[in-house]
Amino acid sequence: MKNYFKILLVILSLSTAFYACSSDDDSGNGDTENQAPSTFAVVVSSTSETGATINWTQATDDDGDIVTYTVNLDGSELAANLSTQTYTFSGLDALTLYSGTVIASDGNGGNTTVSFSFTTSDETIPATLHLAFAEFDTDNTDIMLSGSNVVIETNGLPNHTSPYWSNTVSRSITGPNGNTMTTVSDANHPLWVEPTVTSYDQMAPGNIDDFNGSYTLTVSANPQLAANSTSTGLGAIGIAISGSMIYNDEEGPNVPLDNAVGSLDYTAAHTGPQSYHYHLETKAWSNDDEELIGIIADGFFIYGRKCNSTATYPTDLDASGGHTSTTQHSDGASEYHYHIQNELYLNAYYILFPGDYQGTPSNIQ
Repeated sequence: MKNYFKILLVILSLSTAFYACSSDDDSGNGDTENQAPSTFAVVVSSTSETGATINWTQATDDDGDIVTYTVNLDGSELAANLSTQTYTFSGLDALTLYSGTVIASDGNGGNTTVSFSFTTSDETIPATLHLAFAEFDTDNTDIMLSGSNVVIETNGLPNHTSPYWSNTVSRSITGPNGNTMTTVSDANHPLWVEPTVTSYDQMAPGNIDDFNGSYTLTVSANPQLAANSTSTGLGAIGIAISGSMIYNDEEGPNVPLDNAVGSLDYTAAHTGPQSYHYHLETKAWSNDDEELIGIIADGFFIYGRKCNSTATYPTDLDASGGHTSTTQHSDGASEYHYHIQNELYLNAYYILFPGDYQGTPSNIQ
């Protein structure tokens, strides 16, 4: 009988230990089951003879997990751990049906899969001039089709007033080597105005007239997002609708714009070293609105801080200030474009383009 009770006590002890361990495992895993990301929509936004571009809406996660995306095409994984919501296929066969999936993953085993399909065309879609090009100043720019490309030629001059037009006020600046440069003209240009936000002693050397030249940008009539972004360099990165150049947020190699802000005129532009150009929000024609600013060297247009599709500030911009939606020039279709990002710079300004090219850039010659 004593042995019986001993055996019973051993069994009860083991059972207690088993259940205790099971309880610890449950508490370690949490009381709630991991939720997969929400469903989302995939749209084929464009196709060509050898490629296509897809965009998808954001998948949310009720657990607060970070969602990334994997793109598959015809059973092959082409990209993984994407944080963006777009992908461009290239090197495909013409007139061929392709099927694929986009998988949203939460990193904890939760996956949501959405399928898509498209057929490549049997020939390149004939190029047409985008409706946005009608906004460009016709006195300063010439825009024409050349096969599947668009060629934009400009004299680099703006079509609005500025204190940087030639005038009879003499201003001098002393360079780092002690040499002095004096800027003065015999007459006032019709578009010259007195400086307001800058002053004569802060203005950069040279007048707009001194930089009269010829600039050419050739871009695709149907630009596509690239697999990898490309950093912008110094010099012109785009052409504004006024005819003048668009620059990024640097004043020199790894030199921020901060110390040069005082030389900018009321529309955030100044002269040198090769042209009159804009760095910040172009208030001569755009001030906290959805106006077209110009075209960036990768072929995508850039607009003001607001978006025509919502009439307010977009909330889904990527690191370059771009997103896909309708614009006042897209004839109801959604297309990728940039915006001036609605983030204050030096507590007073808005930088035109602080990011990387999201398409494939061309040089402005």
